[in-house]
Amino acid sequence: MSNIVYKDESYAIVGVLFEVYNNLGSGFSEIVYKDALEYEFKIRDIPFQREKEFTVSYKDITLKHKFYADFVVFDKIILEIKAIENLNDKHISQSINYLKVSNYKLAILANFHKDFLDHKRIVL
Repeated sequence: MSNIVYKDESYAIVGVLFEVYNNLGSGFSEIVYKDALEYEFKIRDIPFQREKEFTVSYKDITLKHKFYADFVVFDKIILEIKAIENLNDKHISQSINYLKVSNYKLAILANFHKDFLDHKRIVL
C-alpha cells in the first residue's frame, strides 16, 4: 500500500472544503469561498496563512515578482481556490510553481464549480 502524502491533514482540508460548499453552494466569487474557508479553519483550530507570499530565486538573486498562494495550511500544504467553469493545465501549473518556490510537497487545487466541488491533489 502506498503512502499518501499528508493523509490526515488532506482529509481535514477536504472536509472544510465540503463544509463550505454544502453551506454556500455554487455561484459565489472566489473571495467569498476564501472568507468562509478562513472561518472554518479558525473554528476548527487548523493552522493556516492566507495569501502567503513566496519569492522566486534565480541564480544568485531574488526576482522582484512574487507568488501569493491562497492558503498555506498546516505550514506545509498549499491550498489554491478557484470558482470557475473547469480546471485546466494552467491552474495545475500554477500549483506546481507554488510547490517549487515553497519547497512543499503537496498542493490541493479546489474549484467551487457551479454544479459541484472539484479538488485535485498535486504532489511533487
